[in-house]
Amino acid sequence: MEKCLLSSQLCIQRKQYEVTLNSFILAWKEIQTAKTYTVRSIYGAFKAGTHRVPVCEIIAIQEKEDNALAKDSGKWQKVPQSPVDSCQHAFTVFYVERTTQHCWRCRNVTFQCSERAVCLLWVQTIRELLSLLTNRPKNLLVYINPYGGKQRGKQIYDHKVAPVFSRASISTDVIVTERVNHARDHLKMEADLKKYDGVVCVGGDGMFSEIMHGLVSRTQRDACVDENSSEETLVPCGLRIGIIPAGSTDCVCYATVGSNDPVTSALHIVVGYGFYGDMLTDSERKRWMGPARYDISGVKTFLSHRYYEGTVSFLPAEERLGTPRDQIQCRSGCNICQQSSSDKLVSKDEDSISDVERRDVWTVIRGKFLAINAANMSCACPRSPKGLSPSAHLADGTTDLILIRKCSRLDFLHHLLRHTNKDDQFDHSFVEVYRVKQFRFTPSYQECDSEVDLRESGAGGKQFLSQICREHRACGCMPAQSNWNCDGEILPHTAIQVRVQSQLITLFARGIEELSMFEDPYTHCAI
Repeated sequence: MEKCLLSSQLCIQRKQYEVTLNSFILAWKEIQTAKTYTVRSIYGAFKAGTHRVPVCEIIAIQEKEDNALAKDSGKWQKVPQSPVDSCQHAFTVFYVERTTQHCWRCRNVTFQCSERAVCLLWVQTIRELLSLLTNRPKNLLVYINPYGGKQRGKQIYDHKVAPVFSRASISTDVIVTERVNHARDHLKMEADLKKYDGVVCVGGDGMFSEIMHGLVSRTQRDACVDENSSEETLVPCGLRIGIIPAGSTDCVCYATVGSNDPVTSALHIVVGYGFYGDMLTDSERKRWMGPARYDISGVKTFLSHRYYEGTVSFLPAEERLGTPRDQIQCRSGCNICQQSSSDKLVSKDEDSISDVERRDVWTVIRGKFLAINAANMSCACPRSPKGLSPSAHLADGTTDLILIRKCSRLDFLHHLLRHTNKDDQFDHSFVEVYRVKQFRFTPSYQECDSEVDLRESGAGGKQFLSQICREHRACGCMPAQSNWNCDGEILPHTAIQVRVQSQLITLFARGIEELSMFEDPYTHCAI
């Protein structure tokens, strides 16, 4: 049982409450007087209306000015007839409240007390507890993309996010970006990162990609690590990243918080919680249309029914990391991600040795593909609540590789529609999905002459991509001229090599909470 730090009878809107505080929980219970006077001496008072708020989710506390009754007006004043009438001092607690659809809101409750000394004691004690929450940011660097989504990034920040940061006494330096990769370049070369506890982006998935790549590149440069070497293990970033959704889809935010609500994301930052290519190419030409460009470009790409012939090779993940179809979803406190984190801390050398030993078990698949997707998170969004791969995990060091083989337009449409309902989108004969640590794609006109060459190239990724047989063409089809889409940005390359780097960044996000309706979420809260 946690030791009680404070206990007082205070008033809320002229009703008496018993208010208690320990190191983890602020609680208040309404005290109601029995109306049956004949048994009053037996039963006295009874308690109802219990409220509990974890200390780690208190945003701020503020002492309110004395009630006018407490000031000496030079006139005779009425003598208080009850404890409620004598409550002339007050303080307000601002805290997080969970609502529907994983959304959070900033609520407040004002406690009134009869003595100012009691009021000050409560304010001081709660502030001392808040000061122990060292994971909370005090200084943030904020980048706003004014062009993403419906071009409301600055408005969203000014009206919904800045007031929350101000309430929590967080200082911010705000930069409104003026061009593509403005934020990435500033982070890589100019920003004085020692001044900040975190970096926040206001925008969509493309803006988050800028921030992530800029911060990762800066970290590797400072650590003298070659980020472009496929053999290097990259250094994790020391600053956390916060995402304020203001884009068209906001998949990253939706998959890590459970909603694309700006206030919810701002509150996650305050409390310090740390947790398709051709269509996109066409949609970039229609950026002036706003979010509707994805619908139009999606239909256009679907009707073209292009396919890409080539070879996919991949290094499968260990069995203990599960499969894309095991229906184990990544949620707050995910056991699979925590296990991966523990394994990483135990021995970095063991991981690298394991990869070397496993290079002879690469899987090779040749064929004609309508789409090749890789998801290291669910990629859920309001239009696709389950996401591209519902059981993908954020921090297990893997990605779910989804191969859509050539099929009819009708079959492909059935597959796409399943992303919007509860049916299994992988339950088709032309769909294959694998959990992998690395993968490569080579178009048919760049393939090696034999599978032996492909396996031998496993010892050197650069050799694999440099062996080009330009005379070998797929019969009756054009050379692939497609592009890859990486987090909303276009990669103008056909051949590609991907390696998952585990837990390089930390987000201001708790993860999607999924609690039983009978479970008290505050029993798990700790400083």
